[in-house]
This record gives sequence, C-alpha cells and structure tokens, in this order.
Amino acid sequence: MKVIMETLGKILTVAKQRAVELNLPYAGALTPKEAFEVLQLTKAAKLIDVRSRAELELVGRVPQATHIEWAFYPGMIPNPDFSAQLTMQIDKESIAIFLCRTGGRSHNAAVLAAKLGFTEAYNMLEGFEGEATPDTKQRGKLNGWRFANLPWTNS
Repeated sequence: MKVIMETLGKILTVAKQRAVELNLPYAGALTPKEAFEVLQLTKAAKLIDVRSRAELELVGRVPQATHIEWAFYPGMIPNPDFSAQLTMQIDKESIAIFLCRTGGRSHNAAVLAAKLGFTEAYNMLEGFEGEATPDTKQRGKLNGWRFANLPWTNS
C-alpha cells in the first residue's frame, strides 16, 4: 500500500507542477499514461469523458469512464446541465480526470470543476485522439489515449 501511495503521489506531484508551469486554475495536467496509471492505483480516481455521444459512437470510448457531454453534436451546443450532472455523478473529493478529443474541452471542464469545488480536478493532455498530423491531418498518429495503446473500445 505504501508503494502505491508513493507512486500515486509522484504522478500527481508532476501533474501539479505542470499546472504551476502552465498557470492552470485546476489541480494538474496528466499525460494519458499517467492518467491510466492513476486510475489503476486508486478507486478514488474517476475518468470523465466530456466528448459528444456521436464521438463515443463513431471514434471509440474508454471502458469505465463516466460520460458527461460538454457540448452536443451537431453544432456543439453547450450542455446547460453539465455542472449539475458532474456534481451528481462525481464526488468532489475524488481525483477527477477530464478527457476529450485533444484536451481543449477537458481543460474547460477541469476549469469549471475547480470553480465548483473539485480540489483534485485534472485535465488529460492530448485527449483520446491526440493532435492531427501536419501533413494528412489524421488523429491518433502522434499522441493521445489510443496512440498510447491504452484500453478502449469502439462499441
């Protein structure tokens, strides 16, 4: 148990240092591999996928992630109930890790979560699909959850 807590502490310290360096208003920023490791180390960590339902169905999803849409497809209309859904589904004392396609919406969700009193709100950098390649504009070739070969399903 001590080793687990030390490992968890080291990962979160790095994530919190990134938040300081990037002047982020929430607890920290995790890489996909760090986020996965945190999820494996403690049941207190929750992954919140803020992508649209269409993205989950067309691109893929992370098993056991809680899904709360930040915005609705088509048109990416903001979810007016996001705050209420988040506070109803996720304990404010948990390690809340937000995930989207590339890290933008999840950043916004982490900002909002921090404002709502989530003291351990983290953004997962790179997102599920990662950045697009400069030449072909394909995602999943440079970074992100899928690129890191972490568990996901397309069903």
